[in-house]
Amino acid sequence: MDSREKILIMEEALDRHYGVPDPPSGDPLEILIRTILSQNTNDRNRDRAYEGLRRRFPRWADILEAPYGEIAEAIKGGGLNHQKAKRIKEILKWVKERWGGWSLSPLCRLPREEALSQLLSLKGVGLKTAYCVLAFGCSEDLFPVDTHILRIMKRIGTLPPGTSASKAHELLAPLIPQGKAVPLHLNLIRYGREVCRARAPLCGRCLFPQICDFRKKENGRRSSQAPRA
Repeated sequence: MDSREKILIMEEALDRHYGVPDPPSGDPLEILIRTILSQNTNDRNRDRAYEGLRRRFPRWADILEAPYGEIAEAIKGGGLNHQKAKRIKEILKWVKERWGGWSLSPLCRLPREEALSQLLSLKGVGLKTAYCVLAFGCSEDLFPVDTHILRIMKRIGTLPPGTSASKAHELLAPLIPQGKAVPLHLNLIRYGREVCRARAPLCGRCLFPQICDFRKKENGRRSSQAPRA
């Protein structure tokens, strides 16, 4: 069974179990800043940091005018606050200079590859962040790969064990069923948190055991360790 077939089985099983989630949508600039804040932390800390940022700086222009230290203090609940403060300020400077205002909506009107190139030119913006902005802010049919998805795809066997997150975007993009990228992304993240966890995965609750290389290896390991009569 090839990787495309495995992904189709996963997509159908997840839709049956969780339902098809409504794709979230929002302002592309807000999504970009939120995604920067989400790096190396969880959703709760990201949201806390974003709320702190907007409470302290109601307008984007306020952030651009503020010292780095004040920005870092506002987002300290999200971790790496000094690094993220610098990146956020640099991004807002780019938005103002490149687009002449405080909106990234014009980005959504560019061809996909050009929009990706624009985002990837920014320090601190990798493929996952760029894909999130275009998928959730511009309704593009793109498949962002986070740590949960990378782990699951390696365990299933659709990605080689040593695949980087950047390479995973390249390898998985042509395998995702058309129009299913965002719902599959959302369901896989939920599945990675609830079942296929980084530590102590709940393999007994696996929705697709018949295609999981990790489960087969674990079963083989247990069989080899079982005492013989």
